[in-house]
Amino acid sequence: MNYGRFAAVYDDLMEDIPYEEYVEWIAETMRSGSVLDLACGTGVLSELMAELGYEVTASDLSADMLTVAQKRFKESELDIPVLQLSMDNLEGLEGFDAVTIAIDSLNYLATEAQVTKTFDQVYAALKPGGYFFFDVHSVFKVDEIFMNSPFVYDGEDLAYMWHTEKGSSPHSVIHDLTFFVREGWMFERFEETHEQRTFSVESYKRWLAEAGFTVESVTADFTADAPSDESERIFFRAKK
Repeated sequence: MNYGRFAAVYDDLMEDIPYEEYVEWIAETMRSGSVLDLACGTGVLSELMAELGYEVTASDLSADMLTVAQKRFKESELDIPVLQLSMDNLEGLEGFDAVTIAIDSLNYLATEAQVTKTFDQVYAALKPGGYFFFDVHSVFKVDEIFMNSPFVYDGEDLAYMWHTEKGSSPHSVIHDLTFFVREGWMFERFEETHEQRTFSVESYKRWLAEAGFTVESVTADFTADAPSDESERIFFRAKK
């Protein structure tokens, strides 16, 4: 998929994500160390972690996303190396104190095999005692909330229409987005299609254990509370 246009509007779409709370969640467990930020997107989380003193390496599969991230790091005068790689192929990477896969990026993996391979790869990339932080959409959000589309946003320089439908796999969703981006006195239209899939909390916990992790906490919706039947975002902290 070509993320060129999508990368340009990504930060506008994510403006409601409380990245600072994500960093606080990580800081509750570790105050320093080396962090591999997988599926980093435009680098917002990487930037915040680096500003707090973490030694961050940012990675994403999309060259377009990494271009935006590198510009961000340069403007902030941060020395953050970037890698173009898939989260389920981390061969040769090792020795990190933590790995993050933030903002439901793991849900872009379509199969159980891809998820379990990612967990194995993350385990290998961590030091003994290292931490794995990630979040996913809940089954409730994918099966119920996302099906309440269309969703519409109308801003001064960006507008979009977001339609969803069930994917071909259980607990999967297809997002069809139509964007209108201001270009001078006109708006340019382009379209994106994304598919995400999630699994039950128990499935993630089992696969983490099979990879060798100890699951230390499972919480929901940027709180310290355990997930409920109507939680929307599930957070996992696991230790090697």
